Amino acid sequence: MNYYSLHHKSPNTSFKNAVMQGLAKDRGIYFPENITPLSKDFITNINEYTNHEIAYEAIKQFVGDEIPTKKLKEIIKETISFDFPLVKVNDNIASLELFHGPTMAFKDVGAKFMAQCLEYFNKGNEEEVTVLVATSGDTGGAVANGFLGAKGVNVVILYPSGKVSNVQEKQLTTLGQNITALEVDGVFDDCQEMVKTAFLDEDIKRTLTSANSINIARWLPQMFYFFFAYKELQKTNKELVFSVPSGNFGNICAGIMAQKLGLPIKHFVASTNINDTVPNYLVDGIYNPKPSKATISNAMDVGNPSNFIRIRELFNNDLEALKSAFSSYSFSDEETRETMKKIYGDSGYVADPHGAVGYLGLKKYGLKANEFGVFLETAHPVKFLDVVEETLPVKVAIPAQIQKVINNKKVAIKASSYEDLKAFLMK
Repeated sequence: MNYYSLHHKSPNTSFKNAVMQGLAKDRGIYFPENITPLSKDFITNINEYTNHEIAYEAIKQFVGDEIPTKKLKEIIKETISFDFPLVKVNDNIASLELFHGPTMAFKDVGAKFMAQCLEYFNKGNEEEVTVLVATSGDTGGAVANGFLGAKGVNVVILYPSGKVSNVQEKQLTTLGQNITALEVDGVFDDCQEMVKTAFLDEDIKRTLTSANSINIARWLPQMFYFFFAYKELQKTNKELVFSVPSGNFGNICAGIMAQKLGLPIKHFVASTNINDTVPNYLVDGIYNPKPSKATISNAMDVGNPSNFIRIRELFNNDLEALKSAFSSYSFSDEETRETMKKIYGDSGYVADPHGAVGYLGLKKYGLKANEFGVFLETAHPVKFLDVVEETLPVKVAIPAQIQKVINNKKVAIKASSYEDLKAFLMK
């Protein structure tokens, strides 16, 4: 499988090179040359397969022969090492819980898969690879955990000062070893721009790649849990609508990829907070990125989502075709809190702010009698402890994964500009 840059000014390249480079030289993100749907028999009989087998079938064409079958299956086994339960919230809506991994966020899947691929590709190479990642919250912790101790790989995480939760900050600043955190005076978009700028800086001699969802090895594995959910919901005989809390739009883009592979999903809802670049685009057809604003659902505080260009490519840049299968709505913090209260009052289910925004998206979409809605619960409520306990009459138990880091000492390097990042990378 070859990949091309969505800026169309760089040569096509292999899966390995796309993973190792992260971003094309023209600053475009990579996209697969071909998408071949899976067999109808596989989709129809999906409940006969294990999750590991499903994941292998979903990803193998995108890897090609660049990782041997046996090794790819080992990587998948390492990646899919926890459950993805569906929890019914009412008769026609369920939460797909993606937070049962080591850092209690959906990004554990992509981070682990990419770390394993990168370690394999860099095996025997004496030159170390530096992984740059910008985080608005959960990406940093997932990448830090996924790459911790990986041979020949150093990780540099950029995060916006004061705009991630305490738990999130501890997860990305306390591990040490090959993980370094840079605390940036700015917003997530500033961190993301610094990462992209570093890739094109010819003064930097390190081998750089990205672990954000711009990297295909971080992005594509997120298809897996849409397949897993369909496996469980096939028996409902209802049309499926997925509402995905969306910031950088990698997760929902992976869901659309699963749909293109043949998964019968009727509609996608990209549910956002007040960072409403995409909802506005669907209304007026003008893509107008803007500085992000801080909210209680901070993992979605993105004003210029990198993966939306991939979504447009999946629909051949046809706005009307996109609208037929994709909606996007924006919600305020006040609406988010009220919805957390309503979900808890109606069912006793504790949703984090991102899950609540996903639930709101389904309500705004308006499910019909023959439809079943799934909202993605992308992080455990403990990741947003203050917001959850201020909003709901609950005391959230601290899971073992969080207890490991919550009392550790934060270690971070202050950065106020790209020059600070460059100086660090030039050492």
